[in-house]
Amino acid sequence: MTSRSFRGVLLWTLCALLLISCSSRRVIEMPSANYGERVKSLVLHFTAIDYARSVTALVDEGGLSSHYLIPESNDPSDPGGKPRIIRLVDENMRAWHAGRSYWQGRTGLNDHSIGIEIVNVPECERDGDMAPSLAEHGSNRLCFFPDYDPAQIEVVIELVKDIIARHPDIEPTAVVGHSDIAFDRKNDPGPRFPWFELYQAGVGAWYDNETLADYWKTFNEQPASIGLLQSALRAYGYGVIETGIADTSTLNAISAFQMHFLPWHVSGEPDSRTTAAVFALLDKYFPEQKDALLSRYEKERELAIATAESELPGVRRGQVDAVLPDLRPSKRAFVKDRFAFKSYAGRGELIIESNLPASATVSVNGEVLSLDDEFAADNTYRYSLARRTRTGINTLAVSNIEPAEAQLHIQVPYPELKDNTQAYQNRFTAVDELIHQEVAEGFPGAVLLIVKDGEIIKRTAYGYQKRYDENGLPLASPQPMRTDTIFDLASNTKMFATTLALMHLVETGQLDVTQPIKHYLPEYQGAGREARRVSDLLSHQSGYSPSIAFYDPENPLGKRFYSQSRQRTSELLITQAPFEVSNGLNASYSDINFMLLGLIVERITGMPLDRYCEEWLYQPLGLKNTLFNPLQKGHHKGEFAATELRGNTRDGRITFPNIREYTLQGEVHDEKAFYAMQGVSGHAGLFSTADELAVMAQMLLNGGGYGETHVFDSNIINAFTKPDNRFWHYGLGWRRAANGTNRWHFGPYASDLAFGHTGWTGTATVIDPALDLAVILLTNARHSPIVEEDEEKLQFTGKQFETGRYGSIVSLVYEAILNKQAN
Repeated sequence: MTSRSFRGVLLWTLCALLLISCSSRRVIEMPSANYGERVKSLVLHFTAIDYARSVTALVDEGGLSSHYLIPESNDPSDPGGKPRIIRLVDENMRAWHAGRSYWQGRTGLNDHSIGIEIVNVPECERDGDMAPSLAEHGSNRLCFFPDYDPAQIEVVIELVKDIIARHPDIEPTAVVGHSDIAFDRKNDPGPRFPWFELYQAGVGAWYDNETLADYWKTFNEQPASIGLLQSALRAYGYGVIETGIADTSTLNAISAFQMHFLPWHVSGEPDSRTTAAVFALLDKYFPEQKDALLSRYEKERELAIATAESELPGVRRGQVDAVLPDLRPSKRAFVKDRFAFKSYAGRGELIIESNLPASATVSVNGEVLSLDDEFAADNTYRYSLARRTRTGINTLAVSNIEPAEAQLHIQVPYPELKDNTQAYQNRFTAVDELIHQEVAEGFPGAVLLIVKDGEIIKRTAYGYQKRYDENGLPLASPQPMRTDTIFDLASNTKMFATTLALMHLVETGQLDVTQPIKHYLPEYQGAGREARRVSDLLSHQSGYSPSIAFYDPENPLGKRFYSQSRQRTSELLITQAPFEVSNGLNASYSDINFMLLGLIVERITGMPLDRYCEEWLYQPLGLKNTLFNPLQKGHHKGEFAATELRGNTRDGRITFPNIREYTLQGEVHDEKAFYAMQGVSGHAGLFSTADELAVMAQMLLNGGGYGETHVFDSNIINAFTKPDNRFWHYGLGWRRAANGTNRWHFGPYASDLAFGHTGWTGTATVIDPALDLAVILLTNARHSPIVEEDEEKLQFTGKQFETGRYGSIVSLVYEAILNKQAN
């Protein structure tokens, strides 16, 4: 090497050293007291497959992973042949073993846990004939769990103790199974895993038997509410949301808890043993949370006892129901002890009771009534007001009650319907001619009922309740339509079941429509659900699509949304149903809104929607043929108007599992209601007659009651039927005439106060307070042959007639009434 070359190399080396020294920085240690360990929990799994396949799944690229794998003895696929510790991922690295998970407030446990896979192979099967469910603990799943290898468990205990020694932030309650952190989709390490043996070795949590026994006796005496158990499970660590009902997710969590802490009692039921075990664990590891939950339990127990011992609160009867003198009278002299009531000329009744022999002055419309000189104590007096009342608002005033200590109970019932069809039989000639002509041309049948000023002025049946066979051919002996034929109301269910139930819940103070839906359905979270209010569902502004075909596995949202189980469908509605557009962007009609509203009714009341409506609405109004699933409640097919000729097949063009292929009569037609909700849903499923719908219409025209039955106040009707601030063709639930916007339904003459709804099967209701009018048009328009208008659109021939399209019939009814008034 030349001197010149040597000098070049030396210069290059010096420059390199200089650059290194300039780029290096000395790290100064200054330890902070504010830090924590990354690892907070330890998760145990079984592999569910043998050693060889476990290695493939956990080691090869593209699969899952875990920090450790523990084989078992005598596994033919394992060349090692005995239990041992195999490290797959360094503990400082993130292994992919937990997936979607939750424990003690933390989600995504891959980030802060260590996972151990233990080779153990259960045998599980699913019953494909049962309702579809992917739940590990579902009734359609059966598993056989083998015992764990004792030598393998010794190795597990050795490894776990070593891990805990190196990671002091892993508390005893944070040593968990995969099913504990992901109970909706996992059941490992199964009920045979020896958790108690680990506890005896100083690993994990367990309760004290004496404490368990004490709590068991307590909860046997007075069971804890399901909501309290849900809160207790969450307080211990499980990702349970308190819903107040034993939903599938909660039952899965209970099964997971029982597999861990009550392996001899894996029932999946929220019983006293399970509640006692949860509280015994809280007592030992989370005493403060236990104390708070026990305090709540005592309050709930006291409330249950008080409710059982107390009498039901007084029920308002009639439109006026008052005890006088008023204990809190108005300071304005001509306001106190005065009332307004609705009546019709020549009708009305006054009911008086007194606690003492008493007298009083009672005036109706300014005229003093000739009453008994003295009311005897505890007698009921009924006085006709026929000579004093007028059509519309009437006044009632009570004064001069003597003696001063006497109390009078004053009642005025709501108006009830009277039959006056004879006087109006020639009024509606144009309507009759049109419907009779269309029946002659092939329309199946209809019932038309008209209420005016508290009277039924028309009740007529046309055509047939069952006219065609399954091939669309006329029956040799068709079944004539009757005025008492029961109809599938389809979407009129939304009004005369769900909306009326919601209005009643507002009356009783159990519902506030301005509250977020989450207030009543706590699990209604994510994807913008928290922003939706109950009123958004009622006014169709929530952003849901019109429908989800849960009943069909080939639905556009995929098999994940396939359900022919009411419970699974309900859970999909609450937690998974996607939005189509943003909240409040548009008023877009959707069955999903009312399916959810029906579930809200059920959650608030603790009763199925059908039972709540029947017990609190229909039975008090004297309605016997307004009900869901009527064939299950004593009715027979011959009482009903038939709907589609070949079930839900559209004349054989459609198929899905369990599809009906016979003519429907007495079964709800709507697919979501029948298959996915077992006949009871907030959007469809209600059956009724024209006369019974007329009673409900008159109840609304009366301002919220009928006879002595009070359902809700008139201000609630006003709140639900007034126009939405932006989309005035909707109220809360009710469709509105909206100054001609919905002419296709209400015709061109309905007042701006008119409200009502239609139903897919061919039903329409119009209630017009301005004219004290109700129109009930019930048809079986879908009970007719199907034609193809083009390659994609099918049309029931019944819907091609004016009778099946509502607006013309309603228009002719209005003309008959308004033109007669003008004359």
